[in-house]
Parts: sequence; C-alpha cells; structure tokens
Amino acid sequence: MPSATNENEGTGSPEVPQEEFVDQEMADGEFEFDGEIDPNKIQILPGASEDGTAASFRILQEDHTLGNALRYMIMKNPEVEFCGYSIPHPSEAAMNLRIQTYGEITAIQALEKGLDDLLDLCSHVEDEYRKAVEAGDYSTVEP
Repeated sequence: MPSATNENEGTGSPEVPQEEFVDQEMADGEFEFDGEIDPNKIQILPGASEDGTAASFRILQEDHTLGNALRYMIMKNPEVEFCGYSIPHPSEAAMNLRIQTYGEITAIQALEKGLDDLLDLCSHVEDEYRKAVEAGDYSTVEP
C-alpha cells in the first residue's frame, strides 16, 4: 500500500504521525501488481486531531466501489467510532474518507487495518471462486 502524506507541513496545523502502509503480502510477491505504486495515492487532509485519533484522507483515482467496501471494513473494527466517505464531485477522480477512533488506535492504523482486512476478504473470495471453477461442479446451461 502507498504511504500517507501530510499536506499540513508548513501550515502551522498539528501534524499527525506518519506511518508506512506496507503490505507484507505484496512485498513477498504473493500478489501481482501491474503498475507503479503512487506515494501520493493517499493523502492526509488538513484538520486532523493532534493525537491522531481523527483524520480525513483523500484517496486518488477511487470511487464508490472502494469507498463503500472500505467504509464497511473499517466500521467493523470495534476501536473505530465513525467512518464515512464522500465523492466530492462526479467528475473528480478522488474519494474523501473520514475516520474517528475511540483513542486506542490512530486513524492511520484504522485505515491500514481496514485496507488489510479488505484485501484478505478479496483474496478469500478469489480463492473460493478459483476452487469452484477448478472443481467444475457447476451448470453451463443458461436458464
């Protein structure tokens, strides 16, 4: 996963501690990736809390497909108080995501866990699909 960047630098706004979004599975070569990793894919927007428990993120080149699934996975975390997303404008290829936690973890940690959990879910669905196709136990006749 790409690194989060802080747009607050030099603005006098409180800075949120930065953490690398490292996906060990991708580093181990388990997953194929066609393109370059964009270090600006996820940005922290101004207005994050000083302790890091609340932050807004902008994720570039994403829409409702990722937004709703990621929001759902983040909200399953019992340490997360609130998570919501919006698409600022239909012609803008970006999604804004707001995360607030109860204080045991930071918003960045909640985002990282949500992304990891979503990746695990997608991997499980893909594995089960491949098993079903390989088993060949399905009908090929259209209704």
